[in-house]
Amino acid sequence: MIVHMVSFKYKKDFDAQARRHHRERLGGLRDIDGIVDLKVGGDVVGSPRSYDTGLVITFRDRAALDAYQIHPRHVPVAQAGSLDCDSIVAVDFEI
Repeated sequence: MIVHMVSFKYKKDFDAQARRHHRERLGGLRDIDGIVDLKVGGDVVGSPRSYDTGLVITFRDRAALDAYQIHPRHVPVAQAGSLDCDSIVAVDFEI
């Protein structure tokens, strides 16, 4: 299996309602084929190094991750996220 972790640091003017909407859109991807588990949530610590939203998806294999990256439901969510964020970091690893 592959774990895909993403952290989003939103632009300052991206308000609380917009943040909730982004998290809802991310959560709405959980039924894409190949996803074993999807968790998304907002930061609860608020430290200077914290990001605003975290996403952790477990895929059944690398092929499922690759298919997700170009999936027509994922692409617009990813594009919107990159417009609304100052920084996005990701890591993918096998478990």
